[in-house]
Amino acid sequence: MTIRAVLFDLGGVIVRTEYQAPRQHLAERFGMDYEDIDKIVFGSGTAVRASVGEIDEQEHWRNVMKTLKLPVSEYERIRDEFFAGDVIDHEILNFLRSIKPRYKTGLISNAWSGLRDYIVREKFDDAFHQMVISAEVGVIKPDPKIFHIALEQLQVKAKEAVFVDDVLENIEACQQVGMQGIHFKDSRSAIQQLKKML
Repeated sequence: MTIRAVLFDLGGVIVRTEYQAPRQHLAERFGMDYEDIDKIVFGSGTAVRASVGEIDEQEHWRNVMKTLKLPVSEYERIRDEFFAGDVIDHEILNFLRSIKPRYKTGLISNAWSGLRDYIVREKFDDAFHQMVISAEVGVIKPDPKIFHIALEQLQVKAKEAVFVDDVLENIEACQQVGMQGIHFKDSRSAIQQLKKML
């Protein structure tokens, strides 16, 4: 079957934490380990609720600030410091832009309400025909529903689509739906694999 659509995950793939130092310094200021601060931001109950759109991103950050015993008014400074080591992979984005005239390109991301604005602000929304963000659709990977939403938006069959994600469980889930999957390790090998498939 011919591939007609290429979809990517965002966190850990297109945007990756390449520099641990900012998050490490933040953790140390609170007498924590890197894993502890990571868990507060990504692993709390409000993080999950924000991922399915039950609460907005600001409410989640207000909860983070409460946990850290800091004034809510400082959340933007803490958030920016937390994400300061993140890097956008322009090699992947340029690859997506290069194939966009011939293939449908999409994003499937477990993310909070602020992601779309972030993508527009960082000027890479043009790399995608469609973006499926869990907070907007109310469902997170590996739930098969999120893959069906993406396929419907791009108007392709599952067997005509390939999805790239760094989480193996999400790759297995997309394959169960009938899509092809690439388990992301680094951008170069992911792009090479995609070129072979296309």
